Amino acid sequence: MKRFTAAALQFSPVPMDADANMKKAESMIAECVRTCGAELIVLPESFTTGFTPAVPKERLWEAIEPMPGAWTEEAAAWSRKYGTYIIFPSYEKGPDGIIWNSAALIGPKEGFIGAYKKTHPFPTERLANGTGWTTPGNDPFCVQTEIGKIGIVICYDGDFPELVRVTALMGAEVVVRPSAFFRTFDHWELTNRARAYDNHVYMVASNVAGYDASGDYCFGGSMIVSPTGVKLAQARGTEEYVWASLDPEPIKTIYPNSSAKMEFDHIEDRNIGVYRTILQEGKSAFEPARRIPYKR
Repeated sequence: MKRFTAAALQFSPVPMDADANMKKAESMIAECVRTCGAELIVLPESFTTGFTPAVPKERLWEAIEPMPGAWTEEAAAWSRKYGTYIIFPSYEKGPDGIIWNSAALIGPKEGFIGAYKKTHPFPTERLANGTGWTTPGNDPFCVQTEIGKIGIVICYDGDFPELVRVTALMGAEVVVRPSAFFRTFDHWELTNRARAYDNHVYMVASNVAGYDASGDYCFGGSMIVSPTGVKLAQARGTEEYVWASLDPEPIKTIYPNSSAKMEFDHIEDRNIGVYRTILQEGKSAFEPARRIPYKR
């Protein structure tokens, strides 16, 4: 990868008002590029409608766009205008009423490059037993671009070490994590830093900052983490953006700007024979307050 500046934008989407949210996103993108010259900008999860649509699934399906579609075409115009790659997260209209929670990668020369479909929808979000609205995707995502190899995960995906590991094995150098995260900041920081350090990838994690239509509060705290697990940028709990310059040789030392040489690689040093039983279904040894069955 080349050295470039990545940025994470956070704001509070207006529920089911895509026009207002698109205008907000472009305004912040324009300001961000003027301020720091970002070449990669990550918007928050499902920002076009908000995470919880608070409308029937059928109405949401009618209100959203396919990918590629009108919204990603508009985002491609922003990408060309401001000269930056954009991670564009939105619910995606599929066939026969299917809704995916997706994030598109859009380039200033390429336009729409591709879209990742969230493989681990949050339990209350996923379509199961007649509740929820989202169908899980089935494929990890990593694409070579002019600035580097970019992978995508979305919010709850980041709780699953295996997914980011698979993305890293595809060659990802930067993994973006658009989110509408409303648990605790400790969980947010822990998973971002752990996934970065586990896999020696940059994590650019953008979170909603404000109330969701469900009444849940997403606390912002967008961050950029180095492949050694060190935070390079940290947002507060309000509408703003943060950025960092990403070094193309980030694991030469144990910490950035340190003389301590790094002599290990978590990817290469795996004893993969130990993991021979990992691909099996299971449950925690402890019981949550409620289980929501996962229909595969």
